[in-house]
Amino acid sequence: MASFSRSLHAKSAALVLGTAVASLCPLVFARDDSPGQQVNAAKSDAQTSFATLKSLAGTWTGPVTTDPANSEIEGPIKVTMRVASGGNVLMHEIAPGGMPEPTVIYLEDNRLKLVHYCEAGNRPRLVARKSPDQKTVRFGFVDISGSAKPAYVHDVVFTIVDAGHHIEDWWFMLPGDKRLHAHFDLKRANESISPPAGK
Repeated sequence: MASFSRSLHAKSAALVLGTAVASLCPLVFARDDSPGQQVNAAKSDAQTSFATLKSLAGTWTGPVTTDPANSEIEGPIKVTMRVASGGNVLMHEIAPGGMPEPTVIYLEDNRLKLVHYCEAGNRPRLVARKSPDQKTVRFGFVDISGSAKPAYVHDVVFTIVDAGHHIEDWWFMLPGDKRLHAHFDLKRANESISPPAGK
């Protein structure tokens, strides 16, 4: 009887040990150290660029210069940037001639996108390219809704100098495949809105 009990105890211990090992197998075999998995664990380039741009939330002022020179656009400008929709959207707003002109920046399918709602009545859509240093975020044209006339935004580049200074470069396509470059040199205004905590 004692040997039967010892045998039963040994079989139970083996069963428990076998069950424990079997339960670990899916974890061991499911582990994947491929480079793709490691990239997914870290923030993507698009997510990092978006976080960089959201740090610009606030009010900015500075001069606009253009190439070729355009007296209707050149001069002082005020730019307001707000984080909205639970941190999922960055609203960028200028008001040329007093009429608000918003630009929306957001992540979609792990790509950073920009849609500019132009006073010309069109909505060009741009996508960010990979940023080599996270100080510069470049958006390139993808497509447009509405008429491309008289002009539309084709490229936008945000360059962060420091916490109180950034530069925006906007390229517009004009009739005859001509381009207009607007350069905003912006400093953080005193009434700036601080970025929301954790966004």
